Amino acid sequence: MFHFTERRIEAHVCICFIAYKVYKELQRLLPSYGIHMSVDKVLKIAKTIPTVYVKLPNDKIINKTLFLTDEQGQIKPLFDM
Repeated sequence: MFHFTERRIEAHVCICFIAYKVYKELQRLLPSYGIHMSVDKVLKIAKTIPTVYVKLPNDKIINKTLFLTDEQGQIKPLFDM
């Protein structure tokens, strides 16, 4: 990735650092929730979890996250935070 201004370089480093911190925090949390998977596997599974949004006539929006597979169910505690 090429960034030619100091501001863009700093922003890129900041985003990379935040992504790393989120990754490490998830890695730290998994055992405390009894989830014995790698962070990469959890992220791969999480990408397959659908959320349904329904807009009611009164403009209220309801959303429901659906855990359809056993693997999705295993990581459900992470979504109940």
